[in-house]
Amino acid sequence: MKTVGIICEYNPLHLGHKKQIDKIRRLWGDDTAIVCLMSGNFVQRGAPAIVDKSIRAEAALRSGADLVLELPTEYALSSAEGFAAGGVRILGGFCDGLCFGAETADKSALTDTARALLSEEFRPLLKSELETGRSFPSARQAALGKMGQNSAILETPNNILAVEYCKAMLAQNTAMEPLPIHRGGSYHEENPDKENPSATAVRKQMLTERDFKSLVPVSAQDLFSGAPLHTLEAGERAVLARLRTMTDAEFESLPYGSEGLWRKFMHACRSEATLEAIIAATKSKRYTRTRIDRMVLCAFLGLTAQDLSAPAPYTRVLGFTARGRTVLKEARKTGAFRNAGEAVATEYGAREQRIGDLYGLFCTDGPEVPGAETRRRVCYHKES
Repeated sequence: MKTVGIICEYNPLHLGHKKQIDKIRRLWGDDTAIVCLMSGNFVQRGAPAIVDKSIRAEAALRSGADLVLELPTEYALSSAEGFAAGGVRILGGFCDGLCFGAETADKSALTDTARALLSEEFRPLLKSELETGRSFPSARQAALGKMGQNSAILETPNNILAVEYCKAMLAQNTAMEPLPIHRGGSYHEENPDKENPSATAVRKQMLTERDFKSLVPVSAQDLFSGAPLHTLEAGERAVLARLRTMTDAEFESLPYGSEGLWRKFMHACRSEATLEAIIAATKSKRYTRTRIDRMVLCAFLGLTAQDLSAPAPYTRVLGFTARGRTVLKEARKTGAFRNAGEAVATEYGAREQRIGDLYGLFCTDGPEVPGAETRRRVCYHKES
């Protein structure tokens, strides 16, 4: 039995995600086990997930996944490089392949670009470009161009993440095979495309109470229809309360605050009235909006640069099928796993609890009661 991993967010799971799962089955056989390593209640763009991770995990199992694991928050809120490296670190010990969508589904091109980014030649070129005031994405492309590489491959979001997956697999010397598939449609498209919907469009439909069911698998429609929704806007005052009471030292310890960015962010938090105004006052040509968004969320959750750089001590199991249970038994030989809801009497376990409690403050229906993590149970999906 082959085991194929997917590093995902499913925010929410839509027809494009289902298409990927179905394609894995077609290409690698019906007996292939599919493992989804999914962001928890906070996602990489620096926002709360629109619905709770348990609901999204069950939607994945109903849509063909065999095992759903939680990508630790520290990895989920990292840059594309940290997001990919953390995911590969978890899946690399027991998965045969890693499947991901990309605008350029060319394994050789993606891998060649990844090798170039890891080469000794690249780093001094990148440093030189950053010193001109370019943003990191722009400087990286310019440095690649000077190496004679096709820098255009890093112009689209799925390609960027795809290259980071390849880079992580090379750096960690994993035996996993990269399995890119073409990702159609636009990653940020707000208008619903029934053939290739974006998660952005589905979230917009859900939040405006317009029809979103045609954009998600039939098996998941009832799960999402009755689920409480969560947005950053709903918890804005809670976030502002945290930002306004932080000390200088707490700002200085934040992730993404290098080169004095933390100080600029601190001054904005102490002079602006809203989150949008704080972000507008902090971002610049050099510092992207997404970087600031993640910085805001890390500040609210109490996550430091040290927290994001430390390896997660274990991975949470959110759900499985009978086949997934078999995969999990093998996975436990190479890594540490904890069941959803299982108490862990450590500083890391307490942090998980705190992060889970804070998610409830983003509910659009009003604050949810704390303690969700302790009430959580592993979802078992019996295949029909």
